[in-house]
Amino acid sequence: MNKRIIITAALFGALAVILGAFGAHSLKKIISESQLEIWHTAVQYQFYHTFALLFLSTFGRFKNNIINFSAWCFVAGIIFFCGSLYLLSLNAALNLNVNFLGPITPIGGLFFILGWLSLLLAAIKDK
Repeated sequence: MNKRIIITAALFGALAVILGAFGAHSLKKIISESQLEIWHTAVQYQFYHTFALLFLSTFGRFKNNIINFSAWCFVAGIIFFCGSLYLLSLNAALNLNVNFLGPITPIGGLFFILGWLSLLLAAIKDK
């Protein structure tokens, strides 16, 4: 088990629950339905990749850079993809002026893809 990955996943998992509850209970009153859908998408992807991190933590026998790279890609994806969606969904309600984050979201998606592909590579290279 990789303790660093488990701790990271636990923090992202707790944060996803908090942000999901905040969106379900508090944001309904201040943002539009379409912005709430964006928020919900961010929470979903954060959960998916939190579970992916937990899965990576079980690769204790893989003391290699590919698994670590995959974990870092998932973390970067959560920060860039989910983080930008959270901020973009709050943009109008809080007058954040963060429209420049729109192009950041696909970069986070690219990190997610790289994380999954590197996991595939680790599995192929395993004997």
